[in-house]
Amino acid sequence: MDNLTHSLVGLALGELADRALPFQPDPHQARTRRRVLLATGALASNFPDLDLVLTPLLAPPLGYLLHHRGHTHTLLYALPQIALLLGLLWLLWPGARRLLRDDRTARRAVLATAALGMVLHLSLDFLNVYGVHPFHPLDSRWLYGDMVFIIEPVFWTALGIALALLAPNRLLRWLFAALILAAPVAFTYLGFLQWGSLAGLLLLAGVVGFMARRGGARGVVTALVACLGFIAVQGVAGQLAREQIRAALAQVDPGSRVLDLPLSAFPSNPLCWSFATITDHGGAGSYAVRLGVLSLAPGITSVAACPARFGGEPGAPAEALSWKYREHGSLAGLRALQQDNCHFDGWLRFARVPSLVDGKATDIRFSAPGEENFSTLPYDEMAGQPCPAPVPQWERPRQDLLDGR
Repeated sequence: MDNLTHSLVGLALGELADRALPFQPDPHQARTRRRVLLATGALASNFPDLDLVLTPLLAPPLGYLLHHRGHTHTLLYALPQIALLLGLLWLLWPGARRLLRDDRTARRAVLATAALGMVLHLSLDFLNVYGVHPFHPLDSRWLYGDMVFIIEPVFWTALGIALALLAPNRLLRWLFAALILAAPVAFTYLGFLQWGSLAGLLLLAGVVGFMARRGGARGVVTALVACLGFIAVQGVAGQLAREQIRAALAQVDPGSRVLDLPLSAFPSNPLCWSFATITDHGGAGSYAVRLGVLSLAPGITSVAACPARFGGEPGAPAEALSWKYREHGSLAGLRALQQDNCHFDGWLRFARVPSLVDGKATDIRFSAPGEENFSTLPYDEMAGQPCPAPVPQWERPRQDLLDGR
């Protein structure tokens, strides 16, 4: 997920942790405790993304692909991150040092907030099509939720309004709330959201705001319940989408074996889905990748009405599913390229939907057909260069194509 979402989740975590603790009669100590917990939640929820400093270890694009969402996005390496975070709080913040030293209950709350913040970061990153491998080194497979778009206004709106209305300064309170509400309006104007999605977000903001004005932690709790409910809706919608896509695939490619079916949600829209399919034809020695867009309710929103910026097709027929791209490849050629080109072999430790065109490899989860994106590797140009190192040993998402399992 984006770092604004991570920050809002961490702040909400810190706020609830503070309110769950016994009442602190000393105003100064109460203020310090709340600030330390808010800071701990926000920092812990962003700490795993410090792996961006490791991306220069490999030449582009492999540095970003293999080191971002890498070791710092594992449960094992969350432990030294928690220690580092608490150490920095102790060394750089005298008030936090006194709190951690003198208040046993607050010390436990800070430790729990730091640990839960790390876990929430990994959990949120799991929700989208990019994926994580949190159980490395015991299990180095990529895990994908395929449920929520990587930048989701539902989270911004619900959590942002709840936290904004807790600001002690009235001017800042309404300024932050206005900024939060301005974001989905701007996204709709720019074509990223449908007007129906905007109406839903404004309704959500109204409900959270109403509960927040009633006092206490009601607004934050309501926001968290709304976010969990949205994730649940997306999970159910995603399963329905997979069923429809498999049925459509059986018609256009009967007899093929479906290896993977990555889904990419549209922001704040459970009805529209971009998708890819990876199939093989073992006897024929070939595989195929396809891209398409699906509407779960074409009577309400056809594929033509799904936002074009995320895969919708303006002008398409009023239908439920539209195929947009197909690419066939040779299994023998793919395996030979992996054996002969160490840069391509490293790239395969990330790529989930490989497209090989004109000496370039692109994971087309992240772009329209024929367009390059941050994953594009010019493997022909790099063939004579020294092999990349260090290459993390993540399991290759398309190992099923490489060994035919």
